[in-house]
This record gives sequence, structure tokens and C-alpha cells, in this order.
Amino acid sequence: MNDTDTAEAHGWFVYLLRCRDHSLYAGISLDPERRCREHNQRQSLASRYVWARRPATLAWQQEVADKSTALKLEYRLKQLTRKQKEQLLQDPEDWRQLL
Repeated sequence: MNDTDTAEAHGWFVYLLRCRDHSLYAGISLDPERRCREHNQRQSLASRYVWARRPATLAWQQEVADKSTALKLEYRLKQLTRKQKEQLLQDPEDWRQLL
């Protein structure tokens, strides 16, 4: 099964990782749990930000319609303050306001 097959079967996800220093990192993936493992275990696949703050845990994920929507939501998440991201974790349905 390739990434295209996986995307069609499950869709795209936007996720937040909580790092060791309690910061939050936003990203997109077809499989957020696998992506979290990659951030923690393989420097070549991890973002520099997360790699330097390992271990990271999956704090939140949301499936969206397509990659374009995932990229837009990821961008908007990255514009939020830490306080706003923490509020999103308290009320996960608030993500719809970002679209």
C-alpha cells in the first residue's frame, strides 16, 4: 500500500505533538501515530524542532477532507499562541473555527 492508497482509505490528519518542554508542534500526516514515532526515533525523518525536544507525544489529531485542508489548518495552528493551542486541547471541536 502506498501513500496515495492510505490517503484514500483514511484521509489526512492535522496533529499537535506535546514535546518534553511542554511546547506544542503542529504537523500533518496520513498516520499521526506513525509520524510521532518518526519524530521520536529517526532524526532523518524528524523535524529539528521536535528532535531537540524529544520525547514528544501525540496530544491531538483531527482528520480532514484532503491534503489542501490539512495544510491550511496546519498553517493556522502554527499562527496560534501557546495559550490558544492549549484552549484547543481543552475544547477539541474549536478547530472548525480555524477553517
